[in-house]
Amino acid sequence: MEYELGPDESVSTAVVRAVSAVEGREPRSLRPLADVVDPAALDTLFDPRYDGTPRTGGRLSFVYNECYITIDNGEYLTLQLLEDRFCDERDQEPSDSCIW
Repeated sequence: MEYELGPDESVSTAVVRAVSAVEGREPRSLRPLADVVDPAALDTLFDPRYDGTPRTGGRLSFVYNECYITIDNGEYLTLQLLEDRFCDERDQEPSDSCIW
């Protein structure tokens, strides 16, 4: 699933909303995001610079609530359920389609 952040939506809020949508659960029923990553630090990574100019580039991936999440440029989230993201033992090299 791909999720585009709203103009005033924080990255941490977007992560919780997107995961709840993928899993079909209420956001409050999910494990706290703070158990995995500091929400304030996550937001700060993608906030504009002190002079107000936007940060460009940047990518962060982590696992939260059975989802593999990638944040690109603080604008887009890509989510994949862990059960859909695995490697066959015969694979020799890691790829974007598996977790090692």
